Amino acid sequence: MGVEGIGGLFIRSRDPEARAAWYREHLGIAAGSDSVWEQQGGMTVFAPFPADSDYFAADQPFMLNLRVSGLDELVGSLESAGIAVERRAEWDGDYGRFARLHDPEGLPIELWEAPVADDEAGA
Repeated sequence: MGVEGIGGLFIRSRDPEARAAWYREHLGIAAGSDSVWEQQGGMTVFAPFPADSDYFAADQPFMLNLRVSGLDELVGSLESAGIAVERRAEWDGDYGRFARLHDPEGLPIELWEAPVADDEAGA
């Protein structure tokens, strides 16, 4: 008996339909009250941060971190759609590669491409 994973993320929104459409169009997430997003299994980090952390904006109670593959292609697609995406070399390292953006209502989103495992790198 115990928790097996995150079952949902519920976000208050000024325009729920438009926000759900943005997530579907730009990130490929089945979003909305009638949608279920079937995900690949993988790591999930659940980490409370100190209230004074500068890892993301102080006026936001949380940041959504999404596991992705093909980070460069996804960033290119987002930028082509006029969405500002930030990349910093110092964010990339042992844990993988990262990029950041905001959804239409300002929620910070971190895109995370995990490092390729040694057995996958040679394949």
